[in-house]
Amino acid sequence: MRIDKDLVAASATPLVLGILAEGESYGYAILAQVNEVSRGRMQWTDGMLYPLLHRLERQGHVSSTWRVSEGGRRRKHYLITDSGRAALAERRAQWGVVAEALEQVWRGATQPPAAGWA
Repeated sequence: MRIDKDLVAASATPLVLGILAEGESYGYAILAQVNEVSRGRMQWTDGMLYPLLHRLERQGHVSSTWRVSEGGRRRKHYLITDSGRAALAERRAQWGVVAEALEQVWRGATQPPAAGWA
């Protein structure tokens, strides 16, 4: 299944903030987690993730630190900030409203028209 670019873009910030709310992570691990939680249906690229992480960092929603992995490779690790937690809470509330509205519309779309409406 292909997911529309608009939906991917709209869900990117809450997904990344949600992942980072679980703990510090780095780019490749975030990509892998998005792939895992979507059961392979959302396969992000570096070109999509890193500009988002940089924007979230500029906005103060995440902070970053360079670390060296056990294998000796340098990785930039990202951590959600208090501002990021507040932004995540706001996004969750927004998504709740959208999901509820969609559920109501779609539920009505699957039922036959009411008598007298034909």
